[in-house]
Amino acid sequence: MNQMNCDISAVLFDEYQIQTRIRELGLEISNSYKNSTPVMIGILKGGFIFLADLVRSITIPVEVDFLAISSYGTKTSSSGVVKIRKDIDIDITGRDVIVVEDIVDTGLSLAYIKDYIWQHKPSSLKTCVLLDKPDAHKTDVTFDYIGYSIKNEFVVGYGLDFAEKYRNLPFIGILKEELYKC
Repeated sequence: MNQMNCDISAVLFDEYQIQTRIRELGLEISNSYKNSTPVMIGILKGGFIFLADLVRSITIPVEVDFLAISSYGTKTSSSGVVKIRKDIDIDITGRDVIVVEDIVDTGLSLAYIKDYIWQHKPSSLKTCVLLDKPDAHKTDVTFDYIGYSIKNEFVVGYGLDFAEKYRNLPFIGILKEELYKC
């Protein structure tokens, strides 16, 4: 067992559970966009693994782009101040867009992202989130596709990090509190 595994207090979703749910989401998206080629916009950095697996489970043509934002730094909760670190490259005017996010805590970042994407005048905008923490919401947010709702716990793995570590774990687990609380 490696050191990262020792830092986890509990596994919420193992690799099999995650992949099964992603295949279900891919089927839902494929059925919803049979007559379209949606643009999937992955939110970096945390969403890159989820986006990669999700697009491989979609059976229709899609285009992929990325938007990088920051609102956490090395903290465990969002600062509420969102900064764009990398903008999208594809012209999404008049296109169907699906924003793919790894996790929604407060909802502030996702609300900002949705407002920002609407400024580019897509014909439609949907959201797909792997994890939602409804108890942490500070704003009213809704999703079109959702993997799992979880309690307000600090989770890592499968792209989710703490201070840039743990992204490469193949599962999603709860990080031991003593590692991030001082």
